[in-house]
Amino acid sequence: MKTVSSPFSPQELRQLVLQQQGLLKPQQGKGAVARVVSQLGYVQIDSINVVERAHHHVLFNRVRRYRPELLSQACEQQELFEYWAHAAAFLPMADFRFSLQRKMPLRDGATHWFNPEQELMQQILRTIATQGALPGRFFTEAGSSQGGWWNWQPAKQALEQLFMQGHLSVLRQGNFQKLYELTDRLYPHSLEMQAPSEQEFAEHLIERTLQSQAVATAAQICYLRKNCKAQVQQVLTAAVQAGRLCSFVQDGQSYYYSPQLVLTDKVPDKVWLLSPFDNLVIQRDRLRQLFNFDYQIEVYVPAEKRKVGYYSLPILYRDRFVGQVDVKAERKLEVLTLQHLVIEPGIRLTEGLRHALVKALRSYADFNQCTELALKKASPELRQWLMPALAER
Repeated sequence: MKTVSSPFSPQELRQLVLQQQGLLKPQQGKGAVARVVSQLGYVQIDSINVVERAHHHVLFNRVRRYRPELLSQACEQQELFEYWAHAAAFLPMADFRFSLQRKMPLRDGATHWFNPEQELMQQILRTIATQGALPGRFFTEAGSSQGGWWNWQPAKQALEQLFMQGHLSVLRQGNFQKLYELTDRLYPHSLEMQAPSEQEFAEHLIERTLQSQAVATAAQICYLRKNCKAQVQQVLTAAVQAGRLCSFVQDGQSYYYSPQLVLTDKVPDKVWLLSPFDNLVIQRDRLRQLFNFDYQIEVYVPAEKRKVGYYSLPILYRDRFVGQVDVKAERKLEVLTLQHLVIEPGIRLTEGLRHALVKALRSYADFNQCTELALKKASPELRQWLMPALAER
């Protein structure tokens, strides 16, 4: 393949990525949540709750006047379904067929993380078939009045395997309560159940990734997915040769993009506080390559070795990452605590940045049902720069 340098400047490349990530023009109105998930390809589910959960945070940054019940509605209306992307995620219902690429091998004997008891799996299926959709705790809470006869660890493994095989699906009801239901009963006739071929799945991964990320390498397209890179590379090479895709080399890596890719949205003078699991930042190597930003979530780092904090949010200003802030919502006090605020070396502490940062912090506090902001740790210079604006209302 002929080596071609990037047709985009570094700034254009960053802005194209932000545009395709849906950050520059938030969605609004009926169906906004479903449209965002469709554009992104997935929204990762995470249970950490020191602040509002990651899946809501991702949508908050892309849907005007987002409220968690909007995600509930999208699930109830079967615009989305839950399964596995590179991790547990909400996915567009239009992509249901492509979940079969992982489900079918598991049905044929492959394992997800463990080998659950087959008889227990059948017992769970019979129970749900008879009683209807049930929460996981029915099977996993030893000693409960309903589910005490189950042994929680084997039951948990059996539920997970049935879900990963596709025999069970997640049904969301009420205040986002998670129930397990028979897939055939939840989606009786509305979905195509023919598993994609290897080529079709590779084409799907490429389309979704380039749609949401603007440009990507083969490795980025296959992020945390097994046994697909050779097929993806073959499809990419053929698409470039046929003129359906373009490519360029940057820092020794081949990036691919659609020839229709063009910057149409203006980058606002705005700060975004992003979730550690946001689609823009989840691939840390890519973040370094395209945005020159070195970021690590420190949830899994021992406390004494953390540099920023347990749950630090990347701070994006215009098209550059300018720092991080470790956050915790003190919900009973209605205070969002900024446990540690760090600005990257060389970033000028301008009035524009301060105004945009304080606005973003207040908006994020409201999102977490907090009425006050409290700065706990920052450098003396940073504290002096920020505190007067933080104190204003």
